[in-house]
Amino acid sequence: MFTLLQQKQEEALKGGGDNRIAAQHKRGKLTARERLHFLLDDGSFEEIGMLVTHRSVEFGLDKEKYLGDGVVTGYGKIAGRLVYVFAQDFTVFGGSLAEAHAGKICRIMDLAMQNGAPLIGLNDSGGARIQEGVVSLGGYADIFYRNTMASGVIPQISAIMGPCAGGAVYSPAITDFIMMVENTSYMFVTGPNVVKTVTHEEVSSEDLGGASAHSTKSGVTHFSCANEIECINNIKRLLSYIPSNCEDEAPQRAYSLGNEKREALNSIIPNNPNQPYDSREVINHLIDEDGEGFFEVHKNFAENIVVGFARLAGRSVGIVANQPAYLAGVLDNNSSTKAARFVRFCDCFNIPLLVLEDVPGFLPGTDQEWHGIISNGAKLLYAFCEATVPRVTVITRKAYGGAYDVMNSKHIGADMNYAWPTAEIAVMGARGAAEIIFKGEISKAKDPAAKLKEKEEEYINHFANPYRAAERGYVDEVIKPEDTRQKLINAFAMLENKAVKLPKKKHGNIPL
Repeated sequence: MFTLLQQKQEEALKGGGDNRIAAQHKRGKLTARERLHFLLDDGSFEEIGMLVTHRSVEFGLDKEKYLGDGVVTGYGKIAGRLVYVFAQDFTVFGGSLAEAHAGKICRIMDLAMQNGAPLIGLNDSGGARIQEGVVSLGGYADIFYRNTMASGVIPQISAIMGPCAGGAVYSPAITDFIMMVENTSYMFVTGPNVVKTVTHEEVSSEDLGGASAHSTKSGVTHFSCANEIECINNIKRLLSYIPSNCEDEAPQRAYSLGNEKREALNSIIPNNPNQPYDSREVINHLIDEDGEGFFEVHKNFAENIVVGFARLAGRSVGIVANQPAYLAGVLDNNSSTKAARFVRFCDCFNIPLLVLEDVPGFLPGTDQEWHGIISNGAKLLYAFCEATVPRVTVITRKAYGGAYDVMNSKHIGADMNYAWPTAEIAVMGARGAAEIIFKGEISKAKDPAAKLKEKEEEYINHFANPYRAAERGYVDEVIKPEDTRQKLINAFAMLENKAVKLPKKKHGNIPL
C-alpha cells in the first residue's frame, strides 16, 4: 500500500523525466521544484494536488499523462510568513495550461484569498494546451477572474521564468508586480512568427518581448533580473516591505532613534537651479541605514520619476521622487502612469507615501499630447487624490504649474507638506513668467535683455520661493534639509492612526 504511494510521489517529483530536466538545465533554467526550493523557507513547502492528472483522451493525450499535470502548487513560508505558490513545470507538456492545470492554480488562488496571504506565480509555459481546445481558454479565464477579484486584497507577484505568450500574459499583467529573467524569459501577445506574417517585421523573441524590452520600453515588467536566483531573491525582498493582505499594516521593524540629522542634505541642491542632481542621493540620506537601502521599482522605465520601497525608522514606506537627472524631472506619459500604479499599490496595502518633489512641469510636445498626456497625467492626480494612507511631501526645488498640484500637494489631500529653502513654488519658471507679465516693459526697454533679467529677478523674489506658499498654509513648514529625516519620522509616527473614509460608491472611474 505504502509502496504504491511512494512510487507515485517519486514519479511526480520527476516531472517530465530526467531527459527533459536536463534540457531545462541546459537552457540555463531551474525546474519548477528547484525554484520553489530556493524561494521558500527550508522544509515549509506543503504541496497540494501532486497526483492530479488531466482527463483528456483526444489527440493521443490518453497515452501521455504526468502526475501534477505540469504545475506544482501549494503553500509555504518566506521569512516565516505564509504564502501560496504555483510553479509551472516546462518539462511537462511545455508547462502548457489546460483544465486540470488551471484547476490547481485556481484552488491555490482561492485559498490565498480566503486566508489573506500573498500569491506568487512562477510562470514558465508554452501557453494553452491546444489538444484541449476551448477548455484551455476557459482555464485561463478562470484565473484572470480570480486575479481581478484578488487585486487590492492580497499582494500578487508574477515571476516570468520562461515563455509566457498569448492569453497567458494577461494573468501576470493583472498582478501587482512582474519580474523577468534576462535572456531566458519573454512575454508577448503574438510571437515573432505571427508578427512577421502580419506586419512583415523581422524580430527575435528577446527583442519583441524579453526582459530588456519590457523593463525599458513597455514598462510591462517592474524588475529585470540577471538570473533566476536574483529573481527569487527580489521576490523575497519585495515581500519584506508589504503586508500579507489589505487589512494588515505595513511591516515595521524595531528602531531606536538617535542622531537623525543628515548634514549632507544641506549641500545636495546645486546653486544653479538648472543644474541636475540625482534624487536617489536625497533618498539614500533620508532612509534607514540598515544595509538594505532603497528597493527601486521600474528602475529602467520612465527614468524621470523614481519609485520604490524603503524603511524610515523601521517603518515601510513607498517613495515617489521626481528625477532632475533625467529630462529635468518633468512629468510625461510614462512617468505619470508608472507613478500612479505605484501610488495605488501602496494605498491598497496601507503603505505610507513619501513624495520628494522637484518638477518643472509636464513635458510639452505633439508626441505627448497625441499619446494622451492629459489622461495619463490625470491618472497620477487621481491616484494621489484617492489615496487614504499617510502622505507626506517634501519640495526640494521646483514645483511649477499643474505638476505642483499633481505631486501630492496639500490641495489634493496630502497630510504634511514641507519645503526646503531652495524650493521654488510658482505657476511657471521665472524667465517664462517675466516674459509674459512684463512683455510691454521689456519690449520698450533700451536693453530688453537687461530688463528681462531684472524682471526675472523680481519674479524670483516674489514667487520663486517657498514662503508665499507657507503664508497660505499650502506648505506646513519650511525646513533645513538636514532636519528632513527627523521631520519625516515624526510626521509618519503622528499619522500612524490616520483614518479616512471615501464617499460611498461602487468604485471610481479612473481615467484609464
